[in-house]
Amino acid sequence: MAGHLLVGVDGSESSLEAVVVAAREARSRGLGVRILNAFTWPMVKFPHGSASETTAEPALRRRAEEIVAAAVERARAEEPDLGSVQGEVVTGEALTVLAARSRDADLVVVGSRGLGAFSGLMIGSVAVHLAAHADCPVLVVRGRAKPDGPVAVAVDGSDAAKAAVEEAYDDAARRGTGLLAVHVWNTWSGTGPAGPGGPAPLWFDTDKLREDSEATLSGALAAGRGRHPEVEVEARSVHGRVRPSLIETSQEASLIVIGARGRGGFQGLLLGSVSQALLHHAECPVLVTRR
Repeated sequence: MAGHLLVGVDGSESSLEAVVVAAREARSRGLGVRILNAFTWPMVKFPHGSASETTAEPALRRRAEEIVAAAVERARAEEPDLGSVQGEVVTGEALTVLAARSRDADLVVVGSRGLGAFSGLMIGSVAVHLAAHADCPVLVVRGRAKPDGPVAVAVDGSDAAKAAVEEAYDDAARRGTGLLAVHVWNTWSGTGPAGPGGPAPLWFDTDKLREDSEATLSGALAAGRGRHPEVEVEARSVHGRVRPSLIETSQEASLIVIGARGRGGFQGLLLGSVSQALLHHAECPVLVTRR
């Protein structure tokens, strides 16, 4: 299926919310929708040849098909003019199946928590895994988006942030909203590594750091202004801690866009600490771009 959006469902309320958002996104992007449920055998051993062993898989599949059929109906009810809406049931582990299917998708949409999540977790393992491993952007539906809020984007001058800014411009144009670009700076900006073992700066020039922050924003936004001159842009330079500042920004946004990894962090990590913080704590849906 060429040109489609993939949404994973498991029958939870979170996944049905993802279906609604996916339908809207597909309409605005001119894409079809493929709704997928991946199921595995429960961790229960049946005696070989028993009736339970022979009837378990058909029962699981029937339930999965019911979940997918309900999700397809929900998507069509939400957006009657959608072109193609297809449902599919696959035997396999959800993390593996969705990551593999992301290679052919334009966007993957998932809820922040599914039926398999532990009560103490704020975000499901599927959402975190896909944000780190998918081959296309991943939209995690969480929080309560401010309908008339801007599309927010985190800017730090990295290549990942450049891709996020490009996506954020496109999203703002599709939604007919403004774009809020945020760069967070602090006394460690430009001074080398911070944290345990990092050198403490003997002095810092806040005016210079603020100017550098504003220059980072200006450079990141320049190309998009040419592509989308109709989008009203606010460039916001914030003095503070990165993660709390961006979480606070999400309270006023309809969507926040981030790169999978920005500046800093460890090279072996596929998902940066800022991205993970927003996936767990943002007050609106989070779109993770990949480059």
